[in-house]
Amino acid sequence: MRAALSAAVAACAVTVVPPAAASAGTTAGAGVAGARGAGVERISVATDGTQADDDSGGASITHDGRRIVFSSSAKNLTADATTGGVRVFLRDQRTRQTQRMGNLAPLQPPVISGDGAYLGYAHQWMDNVRIRQYQVSTGRTASLDCSAYTCDQPSLSADGRYTAHVIRSIRQPSFGQRIEVQDWNNGSRNETVAVLDHTQPSRPSISGDGRHVAYQDGRTKDVLVWDQADGTTSDPIEGPSKEATLVQLSDDGSKVVYLSGSDTYVHDMSSGTAQLVPNVRGVAIDPTGRYLLYAPHDTNGPSLTLRDLQTGTDETVSNQPASAGTDAVSAEGRDVVFQSTADDIVPGDTNGKSDVFVRGFY
Repeated sequence: MRAALSAAVAACAVTVVPPAAASAGTTAGAGVAGARGAGVERISVATDGTQADDDSGGASITHDGRRIVFSSSAKNLTADATTGGVRVFLRDQRTRQTQRMGNLAPLQPPVISGDGAYLGYAHQWMDNVRIRQYQVSTGRTASLDCSAYTCDQPSLSADGRYTAHVIRSIRQPSFGQRIEVQDWNNGSRNETVAVLDHTQPSRPSISGDGRHVAYQDGRTKDVLVWDQADGTTSDPIEGPSKEATLVQLSDDGSKVVYLSGSDTYVHDMSSGTAQLVPNVRGVAIDPTGRYLLYAPHDTNGPSLTLRDLQTGTDETVSNQPASAGTDAVSAEGRDVVFQSTADDIVPGDTNGKSDVFVRGFY
């Protein structure tokens, strides 16, 4: 096992590509520059404001709500989005521009660093899977090449320096799965700072400073938190008496959201206590750990709701059928990005496709 693990670590290498290798395709988006505030807006629109011609989804948002990254098979979002197939797009809400990030098909929803400087996603390369990371300002790319090993399910630190991801062997099923933490060191060279040896882990969730990584041991159904400062791993945060499924670690590392049975729990790392949110499925938590996005199990009410964990008050994100992923809430719960096939969220939605929306609360 130790030999196999060492081989996996040695196989991972970063290849830096010149900025020209990343296709930007920046075009002006619809709307008024800098427009923000309460209400809902469709993000997956063409450069002239017309609706996308195919499905869009899998979105995440930066801490300040300015940038949203999502995947789409639409051909009319940017002038260079004509090759077909699913691609990754970046929407800048301040400049109202949409940018295509390369010409690779994402295997999972793309993720963006909290400051909006970097984004990353897993893609197929020959017979394995790599993680491609983009620097938004320059288009410079770096690829995590895992050779005979598959690397996917990335989670980025706030500045994009650290990536936590899953690594597994294609040719050695007995190898199982591991969580690896990579230091990209601004994209120029890389260093593997940790390989967490647990069987069948879920998608990891890394804190903003890269110090903590929450992940799930898929075999034991335990949620654990690793601390880079001293290299230690916590006991199962849900305790010994129940199984748990990881949702997300807050960016400040203070809260861990997990599911157990039909309920959601928000674990406080400093006190070791958990706040129960009964009969709902937690979806995401904002970077400060105060606002929880959840989906009620009761289908008669809203499909997505944002709760202030301090006051216990709720805000409806969507009354229509909708879904969202982790990294869907900006800081202090100001914005929530989600996807829906509903045609009555905004006026003029007649494409019959899944669209990406952002709900602003103030």
